[in-house]
Parts: sequence; C-alpha cells; structure tokens
Amino acid sequence: MIPEKELVAQLQNPKEKNAAFGQLVDAYQERLYWHIRRLVLHHDDADDVVQNTFVKIFQNIDGFKGESQLYSWMYRIATNEALNFIKSNAKKSSISSHDYLTLKAEQLQSDVYFDGDEMEVQLQQALARLPEKQRLVFQMRYFDDLKYEDISEILGTSVGALKANYHHAVAKIKDFLTED
Repeated sequence: MIPEKELVAQLQNPKEKNAAFGQLVDAYQERLYWHIRRLVLHHDDADDVVQNTFVKIFQNIDGFKGESQLYSWMYRIATNEALNFIKSNAKKSSISSHDYLTLKAEQLQSDVYFDGDEMEVQLQQALARLPEKQRLVFQMRYFDDLKYEDISEILGTSVGALKANYHHAVAKIKDFLTED
C-alpha cells in the first residue's frame, strides 16, 4: 500500500482517481466490512452498507482535507451509513432502532454467513441492548482495536466520555451475560 498522503493525492487527481480508488477499496474493504457487519449484524445488509460507504467515499474524497487520518474519515462515513441504514429499516418496520437491532440479534443464527457460537450470539444480543454510543465505542475498541484517540476522531466525542461509555458498556454486557 502506498503512503496515505500519496494515495489521497492520487484520489483527488481526476486522472488517477479510478486506479487509486481501486487500491483504496483493496486496502480497506475487509476492515470496513467487519466494522459495518458488527453494527448491522447481517451479511447482506453489511454488503449493501459497504457499497454505499464506498460510493460516498468516492463522491466526497475531493472534500477530504487531511485534518484526520484517511481511515478515521472512512470509518466515520461507514459508521454513519450503518446507523442510517438501521434507522431507516427500523422506521420502515415502525419500531425503534433499539428494537430493530434486538430483533436482528435474535435472528443472527438464521444468517447463513454467521458462523459464531452460542456465546457470540449472546454477546451480539447484549450489544444490541446497549445505547448507541456505548455500543459504538465498545465495538470500535473491542473488535476493531482502535485507540480512544482514533474513536474520538470518528465519533467527535472526548476521550474521557469514550472511556466512560466503554466502562458502562462492559458492565452492562457482563450483567447481561451473567443473567440467570
């Protein structure tokens, strides 16, 4: 992979944009897929959101100013696309986003692409019960292994607030997993 600044320069050059975008997709598609998949829970939904994410990235790359890292900027787009997807589908079903995610978590085992065990199902059900910010912070920190500073860039929240959200999320997950 070429250095980020060089890739961004190529992405913002009309003559090099398509080739550079192919490199960008190759470098980040799997990472963004798994981030989105953990948010929307189902493979087919994640594929749709990943596609929308890359369309937005392609359309808006000229507006990327380099004030954050490229992957932070893309994660922000991916996160927003996933949250919009959840909200839109919840609205279509006339239920809250929280209830929509809870329902999706309960249907996880029917997803032919889901290969987790019972503990993974329970973890996803616990995550679906969390408030949105706690769920996002937990997933980015635990699964994506992002630093609080990077999550702060992505979510626009202070590091202290993120640490508090993560702590509360862990406590609630433990409580859920140890319920009788």
